[in-house]
Amino acid sequence: MDEFRLLIVSLFAGYLLDLIFGDPESLPHPVRVYGNAISLGEKLLNTGRGRLIKGSILSITLCTFCFLFFYFLQKLLLQVHPIAYFISASISVFYGLANKGLIQEGRKVFNVLEFEGLEAGRKQLSRIVGRDTGRLNPQQIRTAVLETVSENLSDGVIAPLFYFAVAGIPGLMTYKMINTLDSMLGYRNERYEKFGKFAARLDDVANLIPARLTAMLMATSGLSIRALQFVYKYGRKHKSPNSGYPEAALAGILDIRFGGPNVYHGILVDKPFIGANNREISHDDFDIAARINHTSTLLMIILIVVLSFALHA
Repeated sequence: MDEFRLLIVSLFAGYLLDLIFGDPESLPHPVRVYGNAISLGEKLLNTGRGRLIKGSILSITLCTFCFLFFYFLQKLLLQVHPIAYFISASISVFYGLANKGLIQEGRKVFNVLEFEGLEAGRKQLSRIVGRDTGRLNPQQIRTAVLETVSENLSDGVIAPLFYFAVAGIPGLMTYKMINTLDSMLGYRNERYEKFGKFAARLDDVANLIPARLTAMLMATSGLSIRALQFVYKYGRKHKSPNSGYPEAALAGILDIRFGGPNVYHGILVDKPFIGANNREISHDDFDIAARINHTSTLLMIILIVVLSFALHA
């Protein structure tokens, strides 16, 4: 079997591994290695003058090293044995996807809120969102879960698959580095404003196409014209250049309202509303969102395979 077919089979294998196992906390994860490298670089470089330049150099260096490492690793394993290549590529796809884990965490918040009460729901939500959860009411908690599920469908699933399609395992794993850099450094506060600015902008650029592609996949999965209308009407109104598109798609599918003011790390952020129907969110809404995520992921896998075979015909 040639490298192209091995990579396609590895894509399906990694996808199935994510469906079966999700993201077990007990397993070692390359993102933790990324995080340690970023943390070390930040401690060494985020001091004194020239923080913007030093932060940019750190981001470029880590992304370049990540791409080259996985490029040469895959080439080496292909020469060692096709099975070694297949195993490595499959595990990389598995680690690169976060769909089942995302859905599990979101469902857990809904269940904890219903069966253990408001304080427990706030605490559970704090595991998956950056906003302050201490004063959120049940409706706000459920809204935050659905926003996160839609936004992270792009960041945690469709974007990695998109860069897999563009540049194989090195592309997928380098995107994960970009996303981790942004999640650790991309804050607008005194410590990270300059040092993390390049990382934040790099993440914005990397997600320009995937975020919009995610919205289209979601609308297709939900067979929803309203989702497309919401994407067109609200997608660009979000403070993020990318997050508004998948959020608008899910808000349109469910005909609910996202957005509004929230507190992030002690700072009030006045996010624009997406949608107008502020109806009560239910467990059924989460079930629909989970189905949309699973279907969109499968559609993306199929799209990659079809286009790949068409280009290699």
